[in-house]
Amino acid sequence: MEPIRVRADSPVNRTAGAIAKLLRENEAIWVQAIGAAAINQAVKSIATSRIYLEEDLLDCSCVPVFLDVEINGEIRTAIRFIVRRHDGYQKEKAS
Repeated sequence: MEPIRVRADSPVNRTAGAIAKLLRENEAIWVQAIGAAAINQAVKSIATSRIYLEEDLLDCSCVPVFLDVEINGEIRTAIRFIVRRHDGYQKEKAS
């Protein structure tokens, strides 16, 4: 499975839509980011994808893992989010 690669300038809504689409088709996907700004966009995209999945009574959760990747001969540390689909949407209540 190829991960969705998120960059610092990745649009949140478009990325969230891609995550939701893939989760409708698969039980789990990978979302990968390198750098603080890209990780921020990835987290916001995963959170926003929950809104898109709600209409299908689906939800998701994620587990972050560290991963070493080689880019232009240089080893970089990435974060890969393993995003899993769940049946049934549970909206959290603010306390």
